[in-house]
Amino acid sequence: MTDKFGPAMTLVKSDIGGNITRLETLYSSNPSRFNILYSLVQVEIESKTAKSSSSCTNGLLWLTRAMDFLVALFQNLIEHKDWPMSQACTDAYNKTLKKWHGWLASSSFTVVMKLAPDRKKFIEVIGGTGDINADIEKFCTTFSPLLLENHKFLVRSSHFWSYL
Repeated sequence: MTDKFGPAMTLVKSDIGGNITRLETLYSSNPSRFNILYSLVQVEIESKTAKSSSSCTNGLLWLTRAMDFLVALFQNLIEHKDWPMSQACTDAYNKTLKKWHGWLASSSFTVVMKLAPDRKKFIEVIGGTGDINADIEKFCTTFSPLLLENHKFLVRSSHFWSYL
């Protein structure tokens, strides 16, 4: 999906892909032990490696934050049909990722948003000729509770590592 965003979302795509790879790598090392996503974090908490920037804990945290951004973006596309893509992206960023980014990352995002694809072209690319709105709404409705569960788990576990 993030391939459809063009150059504007290269960093988001790279971040999501890297975090998924990190989680998959640990999972693949012992699928029976890590048959539940949160077990990847639990083992790092127990081994006191959860705080590492390359940990699965950190990967799950940033993957969840990036997916929060995508859900907010898609909600903006549904709720604000008159907004250009750059406005929908910027609003989603301000609601989700901005508070976690420093000045450099926030400034970079502002520059990158100038490369956001045209809204109509983006919708055509992700939906073809059909009505994509129902699919977007279904994605947001289905995925949001999963992200909420991730946040709850990360908050419950944060006294071991630092969620905020």
